[in-house]
Amino acid sequence: MSDRTPSRTGPLLVSGCDVLRVPPRGECEILRAQDIVVADGVIEDVRPTGGPFGAGFAAEVIDGRGLLAVPGLVNAHTHSPMVLMRGAAEDVTVEGWFNDRVWPMESNLTPADVRIGARLACAEMIRSGVTTFADHYFFPGQIAEAVTETGLRADIAPTYFSSRGTEALEDTVRFAEAWHGAADGRVTVSLGPHAPYTVDDGDLRTLAGHARRLGLRMHIHAAEHLEQTRSSLDRRGITPIRVLHETGVLEAGALIAHGCGIVEDDLPLLAEYAGTTAVACCPKVYLKHALSPLTPVRDLLGAGVTVAVGTDGAAGHNTLDVWEALRLVALTQKQAVRDATWMTVSDTLRLAVRGGARALGLQNSIGALEPGMRADIVLTDLSGPHCRPLHDPRAALVYSARASDVRTVVVDGRILMRDGLLLTVDEPALLAEADARVARILDTSHGRAVQHYDP
Repeated sequence: MSDRTPSRTGPLLVSGCDVLRVPPRGECEILRAQDIVVADGVIEDVRPTGGPFGAGFAAEVIDGRGLLAVPGLVNAHTHSPMVLMRGAAEDVTVEGWFNDRVWPMESNLTPADVRIGARLACAEMIRSGVTTFADHYFFPGQIAEAVTETGLRADIAPTYFSSRGTEALEDTVRFAEAWHGAADGRVTVSLGPHAPYTVDDGDLRTLAGHARRLGLRMHIHAAEHLEQTRSSLDRRGITPIRVLHETGVLEAGALIAHGCGIVEDDLPLLAEYAGTTAVACCPKVYLKHALSPLTPVRDLLGAGVTVAVGTDGAAGHNTLDVWEALRLVALTQKQAVRDATWMTVSDTLRLAVRGGARALGLQNSIGALEPGMRADIVLTDLSGPHCRPLHDPRAALVYSARASDVRTVVVDGRILMRDGLLLTVDEPALLAEADARVARILDTSHGRAVQHYDP
């Protein structure tokens, strides 16, 4: 484990900013001209600017005038090192994407590749205002080191296929035991069986048992699209969600990636475990792969199931930009249910922050700028012409804002980017090292693959 965990900083004052208040229900609101007071990585107060402080109060000050403070965005499902394959698997079917491009490329990855890819992903996410992400990938220790070094917050699930055998399963559990709660609590761990079609029922039961023993959740791809659900019904007579129920995955607590193939009969099963079950919606990849239907967000929320926003990996989504993802959630969900009043700007913002926090089991720590929450703060500048005139900052965040509008990012009270300057990443050196690796990674002439896609 790394010994380079960033130390907690002293008191911090974000002065004079507007603040996005995201309540658990109802309309979001903008609190004008506020000071955010931070100590020991925790928000102590959010109050009108210019008020008095106690004698001896001294803090590092961020001038927030003219900026809007929002809770750090949560990327609820991604594969961070896949940034190394960005743009290398375009205009192909789902089967071709896995079998001809991505899984052969992934067979080339070394631990050092994953470390560099994860660091590059962290840099991209910091720049776009993502402060927490849920990762699902190989060589998880390398990802955890990258998170530790860059100062982000992440829940890391080591990808497991049954084809990799018992030793790989045991390695997954050892990683969880070693890393859960590391980096001053910024690194948490979920167990990561890949999917019901790549992990057999016995292994799902074993991992669910370990999750219950360790008090962890599980992060798994399931019912990714309707064809998978139909295939499971044809082969087994039950849906992928029913498989998760019968193997104890839902009981352990599950973050389900995609869930586009969730059907009406699945909803009572998910509702039974709604307190610990979430679904990550990543609409850009569904559009790119011409998949239908989309994640049934309205039905899931109606069943009490948490829904969060994710990007999936950059080999499919091309970016790790949650602003783009949340915008697509709003647009596609309105279209899916043919209701322009559905998925309001407030509801969309809530999915991206409170929904993401709950999906990772971190709802008591992150997802809102309120006293007692960890100080994960993103300062955005909505003064650009693409946001003006600024009639409603909430609508601008959903429909107009860009990753480049993010100015300053704070995680756990530590400044990771200030006025557009990354403070925990040597960006030029990182980009040069990533570029030097990609030719070898993209070579698929060897004919190997980490797995064969045939759900």
